[in-house]
Amino acid sequence: MIEQRVNLVSVDLFNLINSLNLLNYRKLGTETKKVTMNKLRIIKYGNPILRMKARKVDKIGRRIQKLVADMILTMQVDCGIGLAAPQVAESIALLVVDNSLIYEDGIPTAYINPEIIAAEGESLLEEGCLSVPEIHEEVKRPEIITLRHQTIQGETKEEKFDGLLARVLQHEIDHLNGVLFVDRISALKKQLLKKELKAISEEELMVMKEVA
Repeated sequence: MIEQRVNLVSVDLFNLINSLNLLNYRKLGTETKKVTMNKLRIIKYGNPILRMKARKVDKIGRRIQKLVADMILTMQVDCGIGLAAPQVAESIALLVVDNSLIYEDGIPTAYINPEIIAAEGESLLEEGCLSVPEIHEEVKRPEIITLRHQTIQGETKEEKFDGLLARVLQHEIDHLNGVLFVDRISALKKQLLKKELKAISEEELMVMKEVA
């Protein structure tokens, strides 16, 4: 995972919008309101939420906008490049990517109801996951994808992505379908990771009991 530089806990909403392009600021009717960004718990391998099919986001309102802000903070604090809503126990079709770690002029971006409508090429690259800590394995994926998604402003877009961003998007979209990157490695490699995966799962089950 790439080391993150910023750790935010509370920011002025105007600055948040300017830096993260989260929503249409004028619609809120205030220039003084503050939003508190909360660090969320990332659930781990073994939590049944990670195996659920995420629900479509029907309305992009304040709750979704706040969740996006919290997910971006969580992703950055935990040194991630991408994060899907199911990883923070929200089984909805939403993911965020820190494009500033991919492009010089990139900013953290939300992709809502993402759908891969075309794919081409092939690449093999090592992946890791905040929900499967300390495990890294090579995964084969398409090199180029065409994605249909909604922005945080509710605009529907079709865009073509390649390279690292295409891979991150595919990894996070897998989460929305209840798939983890360790499901895409060979049966032999997964068997070799059985002990590590079991330990992560057992620890997660203990945490689930504590927070229940």
